[in-house]
Amino acid sequence: MVEEGERLIFESSEFRFDPPPPISRAQQILIKPMAGYPLPYPVTVSPTILEKVIGAIREVSDADIIFLEGSPREEPMASVYRTLSYDFPRVQMLDVRDCVLVEVENPLPRPFALSTFWLPNLVLYCDYLISICPLKTCGGQGSLSVKNLLGLLPAGKYRGESEFGWGALYNLGIHKVIADLYFTLPFDLGIIDGEK
Repeated sequence: MVEEGERLIFESSEFRFDPPPPISRAQQILIKPMAGYPLPYPVTVSPTILEKVIGAIREVSDADIIFLEGSPREEPMASVYRTLSYDFPRVQMLDVRDCVLVEVENPLPRPFALSTFWLPNLVLYCDYLISICPLKTCGGQGSLSVKNLLGLLPAGKYRGESEFGWGALYNLGIHKVIADLYFTLPFDLGIIDGEK
């Protein structure tokens, strides 16, 4: 919830993450970084922003911090994390491909595109979900916090006829799929890394 007069946009040098009160009570905090490609910022989230967020969480909580991401090309995420210099102490770096998947119902009585989603069961057990992505556009449209959640969906299940990625979801209309995902997988906080 945004308080009246609260700033939402900061210069990168001024940015300090102030964890919301629920983070101090969380046992497991899931961070979904935009990190599905072995390409540096601004394609993926900068390690600097992630360090600031992790450091601020550690000031108020001893919760398990878990990074969870999937590669559209189904590359092993361990090597992608290494390439991106995501090397943070006491942070588990996981790959969607290695998770147990569960089918989750869309709560909307009339879904836009999908009535269920396959998700890593870990998502359901975390107390707090943070989506962190760079500020960017794809095809002339913003690609922000909610669209970043696509990386939690197993590309292998949603590839369709395409060589990689979530081709079957794009065929259904990606905006409709993202709307369904928003209602099916509510996240607690979105951070946009917009230095460039």
